[in-house]
Amino acid sequence: MAQQKVNEDESKVPPLSLPDPFVSEHGKLIKSVSDWEGIRRPELLKAFTNEVYGGIPTDFDSISYEEVSENPNPFPETTLFKELDISVTRNGKAHTMRLNVFLPKSTNTPAPVILLINHRAKYKDGRIAEDGYWPVEELVSRGFATASFHGETVAPDDANKFTQGILSTLYPEELENPAGMRTFGAWGWAAMRAMDYFMQEPLIDSKKATIVGHSRSGKTALWAGANDSRWAVVISNESGCGGAALSRRKFGETVNIINHSFPHWFNDNFKKYNNHEELLPIDQHMLAMLIAPRAIYISSAKGDLWADPKGEYLTMQIGSRIYTDIYKQFVSFPEDFEDVQTPIHQALAGYHIREGEHGLTLEDWLHFMDFIDLNTK
Repeated sequence: MAQQKVNEDESKVPPLSLPDPFVSEHGKLIKSVSDWEGIRRPELLKAFTNEVYGGIPTDFDSISYEEVSENPNPFPETTLFKELDISVTRNGKAHTMRLNVFLPKSTNTPAPVILLINHRAKYKDGRIAEDGYWPVEELVSRGFATASFHGETVAPDDANKFTQGILSTLYPEELENPAGMRTFGAWGWAAMRAMDYFMQEPLIDSKKATIVGHSRSGKTALWAGANDSRWAVVISNESGCGGAALSRRKFGETVNIINHSFPHWFNDNFKKYNNHEELLPIDQHMLAMLIAPRAIYISSAKGDLWADPKGEYLTMQIGSRIYTDIYKQFVSFPEDFEDVQTPIHQALAGYHIREGEHGLTLEDWLHFMDFIDLNTK
């Protein structure tokens, strides 16, 4: 897919004209927290639901947690390891997802938790964690609990098989709705079920919870964070089109390319905007704003032009106006993307861009942890 001919020439980016996040659908100028939270935010959430991601259903009949022992603890000296089956029932049917949880062994006090949405298939060799991608030892040594689930156990990342999970079992009516839940909504639903567990686990401080996603999972992290205010920090790494990058820039991967390559990710309505991004009633800077007043962090890689690093930065820079203009909290980003030389770590909003290609690395995680520490102390 990355071999497709795409625009990676900044001079060919169309003039950027973005919809105004602070003017309601009926023309009301949004200036206060009450107007934002009572009028504009619900409008934007509904627009993203209807036109891009589909909703995330919140209704079910029961949920239960069962600890199983299928794999040995890979870090027995420093962590407590729990393999959890989370079973959810609705309308007489049930689905079970697996959540792997590591808790610091060095303390009995509740630890802040970081959830990684893992879109990779389960490792054939049985590994639970992976150096760089999910560096459990480094996270635990910094005092965090950390957990992860595989998206495959909720909605397979396959255009022909994505319904073979919660969509066909628990929420089949969503498939009949052009604005219904699809893969990213299903993964966001799973993140919510993980949070349900964190809230009743005495060794976890769920009020200091962070959700992290890379690439396609980074798109999910943003959408899950917008829908679930229980996440104190939302982090999206190299999420590109349909994630942190502005769609209207048409740089790197585009709406047309992503919908043809991955028709199961977004709802059916999003396909109306193939090659017509300018007709979208929203853009990704508005998605970033839906995280406020909680903290958001976006990161990029210089060699990952497919994900449009500048478009990701602009979403962070423009989206951060929600903190200054509405919540009256100071945040600041350089005017020009080219001026970003070092990680920007501040209260509520941050960004970094590193050398290298598309990937989730220990360097990224070290920046994430610094930002989380700053925003959860």
